[in-house]
Amino acid sequence: MNRQELVFEQPRELFASTPIETERGTRDAVRLLVTTPAGNRHATFAELPRFLSAGDLLVANESATLAASLQAHGPAGTYTLDLSTRYADRLWLAEPRWDSAHPGPMPIQPGEEARLDGATVRYVAPYPGIPRLWFIRSDRPLEPILERAGVPIHYGYVQKIWPLDAYQSLFSRVPGSAEMPSAARPITPRIQEALEAGGVRFTSVVLHSGVSSLEIETDSVEQQSVYPEPFQVSRATAELVNRTREEGHRVVAIGTTVVRALESAWTLDGLRPRQGFTRLFVHPGNPVRSVDGLLTGFHDPVTSHLAMLAALIGLPRVMGAYREAIANGYRWHEFGDSHLILRK
Repeated sequence: MNRQELVFEQPRELFASTPIETERGTRDAVRLLVTTPAGNRHATFAELPRFLSAGDLLVANESATLAASLQAHGPAGTYTLDLSTRYADRLWLAEPRWDSAHPGPMPIQPGEEARLDGATVRYVAPYPGIPRLWFIRSDRPLEPILERAGVPIHYGYVQKIWPLDAYQSLFSRVPGSAEMPSAARPITPRIQEALEAGGVRFTSVVLHSGVSSLEIETDSVEQQSVYPEPFQVSRATAELVNRTREEGHRVVAIGTTVVRALESAWTLDGLRPRQGFTRLFVHPGNPVRSVDGLLTGFHDPVTSHLAMLAALIGLPRVMGAYREAIANGYRWHEFGDSHLILRK
């Protein structure tokens, strides 16, 4: 696939900058676009149970969001350092940015140091194929500094820094994600209760997501580098997914992180328990086998998340749904509206 196939016009006025509950009182007040082989339907998120059936299985990500954005001081001055993924004690992948609204790459050299709140980090090397991301080593653990001085990662379309609770979901239990696995954000207790009352079941995985969906920078989508992220699929989840499929019901991932975790544990004999780091890149040349649907948000052009949607239902249907969403004013990003995609 050529990266130009993932290009579309994205009106900035559709970028959601505030959590819906600050305007409407509840997280489930967002809109829901439902894409099936029959076409696209418009709904509210509270209507989600209508589109799922008894026996269907929803798979959530239990990863909780860190306050992963820090202020750094180095030779280039004061800038933002967004931590992405922890690989070992005091070894992280991170993204230095001029500020929340202005990304890098920055003029950083290997061996350069920066001061954080009580710690010093050294830039080791850029990640191969993704020059805006750097391996960094710190002279002390960074987790206490995140708790003391960190704020949630945010970008220029967000007008203020919201509390960390705004970046957690009903399923957030295991701290580790640099950016919120946001697809589950609109699921409130009343939505979960309504789904369970209709016979829809829940299970979970863990995948600690790094900085947001990578922009495809290579001419060929398949050649894009992807950095490793830690994940775990338990035996109980693997067995429940397999049993659901065997019984003819649908497995629906809540978020692209869940798809990546499940696909990383997929074998010719179905899903198997697995944990570790995954570099899996899901794109049309590497199709989705473990799920029958996806509950997600709306994604930027020319990104790895958009390539995943194309792998799930084909690029023409994805672009058709996005034209429908733009024409009807659906909101983008972590505080935006939801998109339910069902293969059948």
